[in-house]
Amino acid sequence: MDGLFAELDLVMPGDLVVYHGSIDIAHGLYTAEPCACQRCVIGDRRGSNDPRYTLTPIASGARLHDVRRQSIDHLV
Repeated sequence: MDGLFAELDLVMPGDLVVYHGSIDIAHGLYTAEPCACQRCVIGDRRGSNDPRYTLTPIASGARLHDVRRQSIDHLV
Protein backbone atom coordinates (compact mmCIF):
# COMPACT_ATOMS: atom_id res chain seq x y z
CA MET A 1 0.00 0.00 0.00
CA ASP A 2 2.86 2.42 0.74
CA GLY A 3 4.02 2.01 -2.86
CA LEU A 4 0.61 3.14 -4.11
CA PHE A 5 0.71 6.32 -1.98
CA ALA A 6 4.23 7.06 -3.20
CA GLU A 7 3.21 6.48 -6.82
CA LEU A 8 0.22 8.83 -6.48
CA ASP A 9 2.39 11.36 -4.58
CA LEU A 10 -0.30 11.82 -1.94
CA VAL A 11 0.41 13.97 1.08
CA MET A 12 -0.76 12.18 4.20
CA PRO A 13 -1.42 13.88 7.57
CA GLY A 14 1.85 14.38 9.41
CA ASP A 15 4.07 14.01 6.33
CA LEU A 16 7.23 16.12 6.23
CA VAL A 17 7.22 18.57 3.33
CA VAL A 18 9.27 21.47 2.05
CA TYR A 19 7.31 24.62 1.24
CA HIS A 20 8.56 26.55 -1.83
CA GLY A 21 5.49 28.64 -2.65
CA SER A 22 4.99 32.33 -3.26
CA ILE A 23 5.74 33.45 0.34
CA ASP A 24 9.54 33.51 0.09
CA ILE A 25 10.19 34.19 3.78
CA ALA A 26 8.16 31.09 4.71
CA HIS A 27 10.16 28.61 2.64
CA GLY A 28 11.27 25.67 4.74
CA LEU A 29 10.41 22.39 6.46
CA TYR A 30 6.86 21.69 7.71
CA THR A 31 4.45 18.93 8.61
CA ALA A 32 1.33 18.86 6.44
CA GLU A 33 -2.32 18.30 7.35
CA PRO A 34 -5.44 18.70 5.21
CA CYS A 35 -6.60 22.31 5.49
CA ALA A 36 -9.71 22.65 7.65
CA CYS A 37 -10.59 26.26 6.77
CA GLN A 38 -14.17 26.88 5.69
CA ARG A 39 -13.23 27.36 2.02
CA CYS A 40 -11.32 24.07 1.85
CA VAL A 41 -13.97 22.07 3.72
CA ILE A 42 -16.65 23.32 1.32
CA GLY A 43 -14.41 22.52 -1.66
CA ASP A 44 -13.84 18.99 -0.36
CA ARG A 45 -17.56 18.45 0.09
CA ARG A 46 -18.13 19.58 -3.49
CA GLY A 47 -15.52 17.14 -4.78
CA SER A 48 -12.74 19.61 -5.57
CA ASN A 49 -9.65 18.05 -7.11
CA ASP A 50 -7.43 20.84 -5.73
CA PRO A 51 -6.52 19.71 -2.20
CA ARG A 52 -5.10 22.35 0.14
CA TYR A 53 -2.97 21.92 3.24
CA THR A 54 -2.18 23.53 6.57
CA LEU A 55 1.56 23.51 7.21
CA THR A 56 3.06 23.56 10.70
CA PRO A 57 6.72 24.62 10.83
CA ILE A 58 9.30 22.24 12.27
CA ALA A 59 11.27 25.17 13.67
CA SER A 60 9.82 28.53 14.66
CA GLY A 61 7.40 30.42 12.49
CA ALA A 62 3.73 30.77 11.70
CA ARG A 63 1.45 28.06 10.37
CA LEU A 64 0.48 28.37 6.72
CA HIS A 65 -3.11 27.71 5.65
CA ASP A 66 -4.75 26.99 2.30
CA VAL A 67 -1.46 25.88 0.68
CA ARG A 68 -1.66 24.36 -2.80
CA ARG A 69 -0.15 20.94 -3.47
CA GLN A 70 2.09 22.50 -6.14
CA SER A 71 3.77 24.63 -3.43
CA ILE A 72 5.14 21.68 -1.45
CA ASP A 73 7.49 18.76 -2.05
CA HIS A 74 7.55 15.53 -0.08
CA LEU A 75 10.61 14.59 1.89
CA VAL A 76 11.45 10.97 1.26
